[in-house]
Amino acid sequence: MPIRLPLSVMLAAPLLIATGEPIPRITSDSQEYCTELVGRLARLPGAGGEPARSLGADGMRLCEEGQPRAGVAKLRRAIRAAQAPP
Repeated sequence: MPIRLPLSVMLAAPLLIATGEPIPRITSDSQEYCTELVGRLARLPGAGGEPARSLGADGMRLCEEGQPRAGVAKLRRAIRAAQAPP
């Protein structure tokens, strides 16, 4: 009889094999995490350019309005845009 493993174990197996430890992922959608992302964005040299600036502003607004999930998504996009080469 074959052994059945949960899907989560099978998906995590390559990470466990490659590094010996699972890679932690932050999945928090909280005001504190919004604040952390805003700080990260502010330290990036491309944060003042478009589209990073407007994405960051939208993300902060959404977090302040009690929509941290949408705010985190926008802030993450802003960070990626600020990190992109000009």
